[in-house]
Amino acid sequence: MMEEKLKYSFLRDLNDGQSIWTRNEKRTWFLTLLTGTCMLYSTRTTMPLLVPAVAAERKWSKTDSGTVLSSFFWGYTLTQVLGGYLSDKFGGQKVILLAAIGWSLITFWMPNIITSSTLFASYSIPFIVTVRIINGACQGVHFPSMISITSQNLSACERASFFSILTSGSALGTLLTGIVGSFLLDYFGWPTAFRVIGFLGLSWTLFLRYYTMASDRSRIINISMPSRMYTKLGTPDTVPWLRLFERSSFWACVLAHACEMNCFFVLLSWLPTYFHENFPHAKGWVVNMIPWLALPPVTFIGKLLTEHLLAKQWSLTRIRKLVQSLCFLGQNCALFLMCRTQDFNMALTCMSIIIGLSGLHNNAVTVNPQDLAPSHSGSVFGLMNTVGAIPGFLGVYLAGHILELTQSWSAVFSTAAAINTFGWLIFTVFGSAETIV
Repeated sequence: MMEEKLKYSFLRDLNDGQSIWTRNEKRTWFLTLLTGTCMLYSTRTTMPLLVPAVAAERKWSKTDSGTVLSSFFWGYTLTQVLGGYLSDKFGGQKVILLAAIGWSLITFWMPNIITSSTLFASYSIPFIVTVRIINGACQGVHFPSMISITSQNLSACERASFFSILTSGSALGTLLTGIVGSFLLDYFGWPTAFRVIGFLGLSWTLFLRYYTMASDRSRIINISMPSRMYTKLGTPDTVPWLRLFERSSFWACVLAHACEMNCFFVLLSWLPTYFHENFPHAKGWVVNMIPWLALPPVTFIGKLLTEHLLAKQWSLTRIRKLVQSLCFLGQNCALFLMCRTQDFNMALTCMSIIIGLSGLHNNAVTVNPQDLAPSHSGSVFGLMNTVGAIPGFLGVYLAGHILELTQSWSAVFSTAAAINTFGWLIFTVFGSAETIV
C-alpha cells in the first residue's frame, strides 16, 4: 500500500545545506533517542546499584560481584562493529528497536534469572554471567546505531553537537536508576527495582515503534546528499578499513576513548559499592543521584565551548584536543583527591567532577568518528566502542580483584588515573579532526 512506502520529496537544490530531517522530525527523533539512551543506561546501571543487596543475599564474594558486573562488557564488545555496519546498511532505527526489546526483557526477567540460577549449584555465577553477556550484546548496538542515524539525517555542522547532547541521556538514565531504583530497593526489594525499570524500557520500545518510526514514513530527503539516500536503500560502500588503520589519528581516537571508558565504566559499576562500604550511613539516593547531575550541564558546556572556539576560527583539531585534555586532566586531579580523602562531602564532590567531565569527552573523542569518516561513522564508532569496552570489562573485573586482595580503593583510583594519562598523551600528540575517508 502507498501509505506503507516512504514518500520522498526532493525539495532542495544541490547547494542547500539544510539537514535531511525537518525541524519537527529532528525534535521528535531527539526526544526519542535521548529517552532511549536514558532507558539504556537506566537498565545498565540497575545491576551495579543492586549488586550489594543481591551479593549479601546470595553470599557473593567481591570477585563474584566483579565477574557479574564486568561480564556485561564482554557482550558489549561483540556487537559494536556489527551494530554500526547493520545500521549504516539497513537503518539504525530497526537495529535499535530489536536490541532494545532484548535488553528491556532481560532486565525485567533478571529476578527470575538470579533466583533460578540457584538450581545450577556451582554453575550459578556462570549462568548469570551468560545472561549478562547477552544483555551487553543487545546494548552494544545502541550508540553505533544512534551515531549512524544522526550522520545520515543531519547536516555536517549539526551532527557533533546533536550527538554529544544525546549522550547526556546516559546521566539521565543513571539518575533515574539512582532515584527510582534506590527508592524501590529500600521499600520493595531489589526484584521490584529490576521489574519496574525493565518495564519502562519496554514502554519506550513501544513508543519508538508505534510513534516515532511510524511518523518517519513521510520523509524529505536532501538531494545534495545522494550517498545518504543510497545508504538508505541498503547498499552502502564498503568501509575502507585499511585506509583508517594506516592513520595515527584513527588509533589516537580509539585509544583515547578506551582510556576514558575504563575510568567511566569502573565508576559506573563500582560507585554504589564504594559509598556503601566507606559511608554506610549515607542515603542511597544521594550517592546514586548527585554525581550524575553534573554530566548533562557539562556536556552542554562542552558544546558551547566548542561552538565559541569555532567562532573564533580555532581549528577543529585544536578544539577536540583542548576539550579532551580538560576532561582527562580534570578527572585525574579528582582521582588523586579520591585516593586521599575520608570525608563524605569531598568524595561526593570528586565523584561528581569525574563523572561530569565525561561530558567533555562526549564533545571531543566521542564525536571524532564523525570527523574522521562521516560516511561510515556508525561502523567506525562501533570499532572505537568495541576497543573502548575492552578496558571496561577488564577494568571492572580488575577493580573487583584488587578490592578482594587489598581492600584498597586508592589502588583502583590510581590505576584509572594512570590509564587516563596514557590516553591524554596519545590523543594530544596524534589526535586530529581531519577527514580520512
